[in-house]
This record gives sequence, structure tokens and C-alpha cells, in this order.
Amino acid sequence: MTSGETDHFDLLIIGGGINGAGIARDAAGRGLSVCLVEKDDLAGHTSSASTKLVHGGLRYLEHYEFRLVRESLIERERLLAIAPHIIWPLRFVLPHDKGLRPKWMLRLGLFLYDHLGGRRLLPPTRSVDLRKAPHASILEDRLVRGFEYSDCWVEDSRLVVLNCMDAAERGADIRTRTECVGLDRGEDRWTARLLHRGEESTVTAARVVNAAGPWVDQLLGRALPGERHQNLRLVKGSHLIFPRLFEGEHCYIFQNRDGRIVFAIPYERDFTLVGTTDVTFEGDPSQIEISDEEARYICDAADEYLARDVSPEDAVASYSGVRPLYDDRSAKNSTVTRDYQFELDANGPALLSIFGGKITTYRKLAEHALDELGVGARGWTADEALPGGDIDPMRFDAFVSRQAERYPFLAPATVRRLARAYGTRMDEVLGDAKGTNDLGQHMGGDLYAAELEYLVAREFARNAEDVLRRRSKLYLHLDEDAQGRVAAWFHQRG
Repeated sequence: MTSGETDHFDLLIIGGGINGAGIARDAAGRGLSVCLVEKDDLAGHTSSASTKLVHGGLRYLEHYEFRLVRESLIERERLLAIAPHIIWPLRFVLPHDKGLRPKWMLRLGLFLYDHLGGRRLLPPTRSVDLRKAPHASILEDRLVRGFEYSDCWVEDSRLVVLNCMDAAERGADIRTRTECVGLDRGEDRWTARLLHRGEESTVTAARVVNAAGPWVDQLLGRALPGERHQNLRLVKGSHLIFPRLFEGEHCYIFQNRDGRIVFAIPYERDFTLVGTTDVTFEGDPSQIEISDEEARYICDAADEYLARDVSPEDAVASYSGVRPLYDDRSAKNSTVTRDYQFELDANGPALLSIFGGKITTYRKLAEHALDELGVGARGWTADEALPGGDIDPMRFDAFVSRQAERYPFLAPATVRRLARAYGTRMDEVLGDAKGTNDLGQHMGGDLYAAELEYLVAREFARNAEDVLRRRSKLYLHLDEDAQGRVAAWFHQRG
């Protein structure tokens, strides 16, 4: 089935991950008419499967990627300032282990890490005695000294959604569950055929951005048939989620003997997130799950450092994703650059394809992409808060306290969860509610229909998985019956 109308845009973006979302927001704010299409949900693949860190990339210093680390560290504080509800500081403890990187190398790396990006908001590195609390009861006895440094956590899926939400509020047309099935270049415009729920439509655009992530080469082949497109190295990264392995809000970064690192991070109050892996991937990027070998690798890495051993059977959940890295022909997946690369085809209306990149530098990538496309207006996103993010990043707890006073009928944990998810937009979620009876059907836990209504109306949620696994992690907290009620609520909406 084909609809008869054709919409016309200045810019068509294909891909609803963090790169596409960031470009859509920046472009809409510069006054362009923008359409973003995503064949699944926003952040449905790579951008929801990260280690969920906004960080400089400490280990990239070993590969002399100083520009990438500097840019990432600068962006780390910018993102903290514009989205302090979904991004917050963490302290990482890096134990020194004999036979691995020497202390002088760790000290030098952390000195550079503290100073390359002009750190202002986050506390500096310090030495720690691992024989004292809390580390003495958590780590193996052989570990005596370590270093503690700063990075930030990010709710990765929500970062994508909020960028698209802001883009939409600035006039962008965000279309999820919409696949680009044809892309034809005309004399001065592209024509794209889009498929949504069995119905085909067309749009035209003066420029196209190919931000399709793991499918970027495939889309290039569709747009430029007859040419060979093999720019990507797909690398799978997997994580395990355990019941909480240690108390405290600090995180650990463990060095492996293969040169890689593994993080152990407090997660969703009751859990610990451990990962990640680097495995070459050659299958269908939409069908990914952790392998037995990866699960064992993660557990072995944690067991080298934690006094308490873990096994794959202890995990309550896992997730995996594919990183669409630019193939720089490195011998090891762990040394392939995480920097982004552009390929601009300007033989007619422009087509810009994006390879690689990381969550931390998405905003800068968007600026560079629009510069590459010759968009004249200046970038504006460095200081403009994302939806709900108009909060002092150093006074978030004070904001939570004010919200608790405003909504005294909510439990403190619920106030904090909603504040972390929605920031100042929390008031839109709750409306004029004076009690939980005003929030509609109770799904279970602290989830009510009012929140679902908001997620559908403002955040592009279309089914239970969108809510429970991407816009939140409530699947870890709600029982099977409660999750079934959420699914039934969406089913009744049609």
C-alpha cells in the first residue's frame, strides 16, 4: 500500500541511534526542516547496549588518541551540564596489579586524563589504600594500592530519546518503525521510499545523512548501487547484570592480562553491571545475544579482582550490542579506533555516511556533520539543556528534595527515579496529581498509567519493551504480572 503525498525536507536522517538523534536536534535548531526515520525504536540497537558511560576513554591514551580523549573529556563536562538528570558523576577505582601496567604508567595516564580536557566540575584523581574500607572486604588481598578518578554515567537510551524529543519540539519529523527501503538520487534532491506498518510513502530531501550504524554499508549499497562498500568492522560487546556484588556508589575498572579492561558498576540500585567484551561479529546485527564464551570471560575478569567469585549462572540479565566501528585494519578489535569517520558523496545532492563514534562525542559529531554538509548556521547545542535538564548539575539532590516536597504522596525512591528519568519534565508526567489515585491504572511497583501516557505522547514509546527496557530499566524491578499489565495497556491502545 502506498500513500499519495510526498513530504519535502532539507535533511533526511536515516538511523535513530545517538548519532542520528544528535544531528536531528542540531539541524532542527539551526532552522532546517528535518525528517529522521528509524526502522525500529529509538536507540533500539547499539545506542542502548553501551556500558553507559560518558568518559574520555582512559585506555585510548595507550594508543596515542590524544585528540579523541581531549574532545571526549571536554564533552563529558558539557553533557553533564546540559543533562544532569540522566548524566551524573561516578568515581572509578583502578587497582594496581603487579605484572600489568606499572604504577608510573597509571599515574601518568591519570595525570593526562585530569588535565587534557580542562576539568572543572569533577573531582581529580587520588591514590587509595585498598587495604582499608570499603575495598578491603571487596577486593582480593593481593591488591594493595590503587587510584580513584572521575567519569560520568549516562542513561544511554534516554539520551537518544531526549535528543529526538528536543528535535521534534523544534519542528523535526521523527518517524519510528519506519524503514528506508529505497533511496534514489535526483538532479537536486534525494527521493526516499519509506515503509511503516506495511504502508509505503515517499519523502524528498536536499541532503541525506546515513547514520544507520551497523547497517551503514548496506544503506550505502542501496543508495549507490554498483559500488563496493566495506567500511565497517562490527564488534560485539556484551554485559552481565548481577545482584549487587558490593556496597557503595564507587565503581571498579579492572585490567585484564589480554590488555583489555572490564568495568564493575553499581546499577539500578540493586544490581552490578559488569562488562564489556570485544568480539568480531559477522551475523545479523538485529539478532544479538551474549555467548557462553563472553559470559565466562566477564566472570573470569571479575574473579581476578573481586574476593567474591561469580559465575554466569549468577547473572539476572545480560545485554549485547554491535559497535559499528570504522575499519582501520587494526589487528585487534580493542585497538580499532573509536573515533568517527565521515564519507561524503557530493556527486549531486549530498549523502553523508557516518562510521564509528561514541556516545560521549555525539554532540560534537553532529556539529562536524552539519559543517561537512555545508550548513551555514552556527552550532548551538553546547550550552542548551536537553528536555528536563535545566538543573544545576552540582545541586541535583536539592532538586530531588524540592520535588519530594511537591509530591509528598510519592515514596522517596519513586521521586528520585522520576527525577532521574525526567528532570524538570517530571511535572508533566505527574500533572496535577494529589495522590496515586490521580495517576491512573497501577501497573506494579511505582509505575502508573500517567507515566505511560507521557512516554507515548512525548517520547515515541509504542510498546512495553520501549518502556521497560529502553526508556527505563523497570524490567529489572517489575514482576512478570506487572510487565504483562504494561503490555496489555499498550495492546488496548492499538
